[in-house]
Order: sequence, then structure tokens, then C-alpha cells
Amino acid sequence: MLEMLRAHGLDAGPTQRPLAAGAIAGLIADLPAIGVLFAFGSLDRLADAAGAAMPATLLLHAAVMALGGAGYGLLFQRAANDPAGGWLFGMAYGYLLWQAVAVPLLQWIPGDPLLTGPPALGLLLGQLAWGLVLGAVFGWVHRPLRSGLEERTPAAARKGGWR
Repeated sequence: MLEMLRAHGLDAGPTQRPLAAGAIAGLIADLPAIGVLFAFGSLDRLADAAGAAMPATLLLHAAVMALGGAGYGLLFQRAANDPAGGWLFGMAYGYLLWQAVAVPLLQWIPGDPLLTGPPALGLLLGQLAWGLVLGAVFGWVHRPLRSGLEERTPAAARKGGWR
């Protein structure tokens, strides 16, 4: 599928900064995700398991979600700007990160699962909420990062004369 997206000109050019947009959108999306994690007690369990204070856990979570957002921008590039489907791309990506990163690191690798019951459900719902908001705000965040650079491109490039 990604080859099909690239075939239709969805690769981001060097002036479009999808990684920066993804990282910023990932931080914005972290706010509702943190709320879900708090509501289900997931953050308390993670902080206890790590032996870290809550502020350190929040900062680590924000950094990981910014990195995840940059990965979203790298993977989807210009396709992530789609206002009709961005939220769906985001939720699918949030689920993918939960399945490929959070579950193995928190449930399989330790001897006993770190999160069980409501905190484990909170982690899933938090990742889905993060992905939903990430996909919904990516285009909004990406637009100003692109526009400042596109104004400085030569007229022939803006008209499609250059690739």
C-alpha cells in the first residue's frame, strides 16, 4: 500500500518537514492520552514499576509520544494530511504502536505483566485516543510548517515545473 501512496506523489519533499509536524502533533495528542491513562490508573502503575516520580514518568511518556508522532510523519508523510482519513490513519497507527511496542515491553518481556485489568485497558484506550488526536491534528500542525518554506520556492517549482 505504501508503494501505491508513493506512486501518486505522496512522498514529502525536503521542505515539508513531516517529522517535525509528527513530533509536535504527537505532543498535542499526548494531552488527552495522559487523561485516559490517569483515569484508568495506568500512569501510577507505570511510575511504580519504573520507580520514578510522576513528573519524570510524564516527561518520558511525552518524549516517547513525540518520537511516535515523528514516526507517523515519516511513515505516512503527505498522506497524513488527509482531513477525511487522517483520524483513521492515526487510530490505526496508535493501535500498531500499542501492539508492537507497549504490549511486548510492558506485558511480555517482564516476568509478570506490569499492567493488568483497568490499567491495561487504559493503556490501549490511551494509545487509541493518542492516535485519533494525532491523525486529526497532523494536517493542522503540518500546514504552517510547510507554508513558510513553500513561499520561498521558485515560481516554476510551485507551478509543478520542478520535481
